[in-house]
Amino acid sequence: MSSVTTNKMTNWRWVMCAMLFFATTVNYMDRQVLSLTFKEFIQPEFHWTDSDYGTITGVFSICYAIFCLFAGKFVDWMGTKKGYLIAIVVWSLGAVMHAACGWATVQFVDGINDTSMLKALGEALVVSGSDSTPGVDPAIIMEKFNVTSEMLLAISSVSVWLFLACRMILGLGEAGNFPAAIKVTAEYFPKKDRAFATSIFNAGASVGALAAPATIPLLAKSLGWEMAFIIIGLLGFVWAGIWIFVYDKPAESKFVNEAELRYVNQDDDNAEENVQEEKQLSFAKAFTYKQTWSFAFGKFMTDGVWWFFLFWAPAYFQDQFGHKASDPMGIALIFTLYAIVTFLSLFGGYLPKLFVEKKGMNPYQGRMLAMLIFAFFPVLALFAQPLGDYFQSAWWPAIIIGLVGAGHQAWSANIFSTTGDMFPKSAVATVTGIGAMAGGIGSFLINKGSGVLFDYAAGQGSAFQFMGFEGKPAGYMIVFCVCAVAYLIGWSVMKLLVPKYKPVVID
Repeated sequence: MSSVTTNKMTNWRWVMCAMLFFATTVNYMDRQVLSLTFKEFIQPEFHWTDSDYGTITGVFSICYAIFCLFAGKFVDWMGTKKGYLIAIVVWSLGAVMHAACGWATVQFVDGINDTSMLKALGEALVVSGSDSTPGVDPAIIMEKFNVTSEMLLAISSVSVWLFLACRMILGLGEAGNFPAAIKVTAEYFPKKDRAFATSIFNAGASVGALAAPATIPLLAKSLGWEMAFIIIGLLGFVWAGIWIFVYDKPAESKFVNEAELRYVNQDDDNAEENVQEEKQLSFAKAFTYKQTWSFAFGKFMTDGVWWFFLFWAPAYFQDQFGHKASDPMGIALIFTLYAIVTFLSLFGGYLPKLFVEKKGMNPYQGRMLAMLIFAFFPVLALFAQPLGDYFQSAWWPAIIIGLVGAGHQAWSANIFSTTGDMFPKSAVATVTGIGAMAGGIGSFLINKGSGVLFDYAAGQGSAFQFMGFEGKPAGYMIVFCVCAVAYLIGWSVMKLLVPKYKPVVID
C-alpha cells in the first residue's frame, strides 16, 4: 500500500499522464522521420517511386496492425511496467536501425563503393531531371558514375526491403504504446476523467508531429538523414530509463496517498466489480462482444486518415506546391498544420466530461455525442485541394488538414476511452490491441492504395481526371474525399452496434 499518508490528495496520476504524453510524443517523432526525409533526401538516394514509399508505409501499417493484436495481450500478461518498457526499447532500437540502411544497401549492390556514391548519384540524377537543367540526359549521369539501370533497380529494391525490416521492428515496439498507455489511464484515472487524460497524452501525437518538422528536416540537412533517425531514436531510451523509477500500480506506489487512491478507485464500489477487474479476456471471447467490434470498426475507418496525412502531407506540399520539408516555407506549413491539431484537439477530452458533469449523461453517451461532433471536422477535407488550387497557396490545405487532424485526435481520445467505459481494466489492453490492429489494416489500405494511385495518376497525366483535377492532383482529391466521410461512416456503425451504454461482464 502507498506510503504517502498526508491528508491532502496527491496528484501522481498526472505525472503518469505526463509520462504517457512524452512517450507518445517520441512515438510519433520516430514514426515521422521517414515522411519528413522521404521526398527530399531518401527518394533521390534510393530511387524510390511513390508506390515504393506506399509499400513501406503500408506494410508498416499492416505489421503494426498484426503486432497490435498481440501487444495488448502482451501488456496484460507482462504487466504495465515491464510491457511498456520493452515496447519503447524495441521501437527505439528499430528507429535507430534505419540509419544503417544506406550502408547495408552498399553491401548488397555490386558496383556501389560507399554511401557517398549513393548520395552523389542521387543528387546528380535529381539535378538532371530538374527544370533548371533542361536537356541533360540522365544516361550521361549514369555513365559518369558507371551505373546501369539494373543497378538502380537493385538499389531501389534492396533499400526498400531494408527499410521494411526496420519499419517492422519499429512497428513491433510502437504497437505496445497505446495498449499500455490506455491501461495506465484505466489504472490511474476514474472513468469520468479518462477521456480528458487520454486527450492529454494523445496530444503527444500532435506535439510529436509538431516538433518533427521543426527539427527533423534541419537535422537531415545539416547532419544527414541518418543522424535524424539516430538522434530522435535515442529519446526513447531516455524515457525508458525514467520509467523504471517512476511507475508502480497506484496501490503500490510510494507517491500515491490514500486520498488519491480512493479517488482513482471511485468506480470500484462493489466486490463483484472488483472481481471483474481481475478476470482475463481471451481473444476468442473478446470477438464475441459487439463492443469489441464497435471499437474495432471505428478504428478501421478512421486511423488511416491520420496516418495518411502524417505520412503524405510533406510529400503533398512538395508535389503540389514545390515546398520542400527542409525549406522555411515547408517547415512553416507542417508546423502550422500540427499546431492547429495540438491546441484544438485538447478540447476533445473535455467535451464529454462537460456532457457527463453538466448534462448528466453516462460516460459512453457523452463520449458518443462528442464523437459525432468531431466526425464532421474531416468533411472539411473536401475543400483542401479546391481552395489550394483556386488561391494557388498551400496555406489553405495546411489549415484545413490541421482542422481535420484536430478532429481526428479529439475523436481518437474518445474512441480509446470507450474501451475503459465498457470493459474491465484487465481486458482494456487486449481490446485496445484488437482495435489498433483494425486501425492498422485501414491504414495499410489507404497508404498503399495512395502510393499506387499517385503513380498511376501522374503517369496518366491529363487523361486521369476527377472533380476538375488532372493527374496527381486528381489522385489527392480522391483520397481527400475518402478521408472526409470516413468518420461519419465509422460513428454510424458504432452506434448501430452499441446503441447505448452496456458494460461487458466477463463470464
